[in-house]
Amino acid sequence: MNKQTFRYAGHASYVVYRLIDLIILTAVFIAGVKLYDVTLTSKYGLLLCAHMLCYSYLAESVQLYRSWRVGRFSRMLALLVFVHTLSFLLVLAALFVFKQSEAFSRAVLVGWYLGSICTLVLWRCCAKMVKTVQRRRGLAMQKVAIIGAGASGMSLYQEISRHPELGFDCIGFFDDRAASRLPEELQPYLRGNFSDVLALARNGDLVKLYISLPMLAEQRVATMITELGDTTVDVLLVPDFLMKNLMHGRIGNVGEVDTISVFESPGFGIQNFYKRSFDIAFSLCALLTVLPLMLLIALAVKLTSNGPVLFKQDRYGLDGRRIGVYKFRSMRAMDNGQKVVQATRNDSRITPVGAFLRRTSLDELPQFFNVLTGDMSVVGPRPHAVAHNEEYRKQVAFYMLRHKMRPGITGWAQINGWRGETDTLEKMEMRVKFDLDYIRNWSLLFDIKIILNTLVKGFFSKNAY
Repeated sequence: MNKQTFRYAGHASYVVYRLIDLIILTAVFIAGVKLYDVTLTSKYGLLLCAHMLCYSYLAESVQLYRSWRVGRFSRMLALLVFVHTLSFLLVLAALFVFKQSEAFSRAVLVGWYLGSICTLVLWRCCAKMVKTVQRRRGLAMQKVAIIGAGASGMSLYQEISRHPELGFDCIGFFDDRAASRLPEELQPYLRGNFSDVLALARNGDLVKLYISLPMLAEQRVATMITELGDTTVDVLLVPDFLMKNLMHGRIGNVGEVDTISVFESPGFGIQNFYKRSFDIAFSLCALLTVLPLMLLIALAVKLTSNGPVLFKQDRYGLDGRRIGVYKFRSMRAMDNGQKVVQATRNDSRITPVGAFLRRTSLDELPQFFNVLTGDMSVVGPRPHAVAHNEEYRKQVAFYMLRHKMRPGITGWAQINGWRGETDTLEKMEMRVKFDLDYIRNWSLLFDIKIILNTLVKGFFSKNAY
């Protein structure tokens, strides 16, 4: 099977997987209705459509249908269960909110949920078994090679070796250096130099070729790419330490000139749509749920201390633009000037009610309104007071890159313990490290993971005072 056939087969399989999933969801649903002798009304049809839309949306968001060659099968199954379960729970929540749950058979819904999961998992396991048999027979395998016998190349080789389900057959390394100059553990895997691998590529003996050379070897890499342009092999660059630290690494262009982003927000195109639509839906649900609690908090703040219920503080938002972030007032003083003093343990400015609100993070609830207006996101780097930004941007490398995404009500740094007072530079450096890690690796699934962790352990913290 040649490379072009691989490509067409891959594109076709992605469409087939989506279609099979929707057929399974529909078939199991209808089977459940028939099994329990329930009349198939238009409400059931609407419920099924709502679930499939939600399922498809979440599946695309977490890249459920990406190639099996670029991920672990166990992770794919976990994503499948997660997508189906979350879709089911969202549909049930909608039924509860709109008081329509009594119109549906609980047996049908539970049977459909469990039956769908079992069937969706079963067909993927069957498909994997077929692929495994094919690959053991040498079918559907992609021959790949690595240029550059270095640390990053060895990491790639080990990853390919550990996961045969990816369907890659790595024939070894090609390096222009003499074998004696290579690390001893890599010498047995050396298959020749660049001229040798170029000949293989020209003969069509390789599907993919990974170039694992440092960015400092720019001229050498450029020469290789130019010569490989006379072949049909897929050429991929394995990033070294410097490339790994690019904020996003997306290829773009200005007119006819190509560019690679070094510092850029990952929120562009459809990804921005996914994150923004999730923010709006989640915030609306959250506000509907906690509105009675927010009214009680507002009353408690008003009755126990003088001053407004809400406190609006200037902070930096997306791309460093100033925004006004809302919180329930927890202090007698409301600093919003050139110098803002962080809250400390036993701070005399904090009111008794405010102390409880800050420990439980309930003072942050009004920020769901900031999310609805587009100034914030549910998940993202926590916004700091403008005065703190101006102070730390001069001391912490890449500090301002935190603002390449909308600030969040909760964040990756917060659930990892880096919240509250930053009384040492190290604490702020660690917070920025986690914030940048979040931006580099953002996905909708990552957001949901952070939200779930916040619900479990994020409200109470020994660092919040």
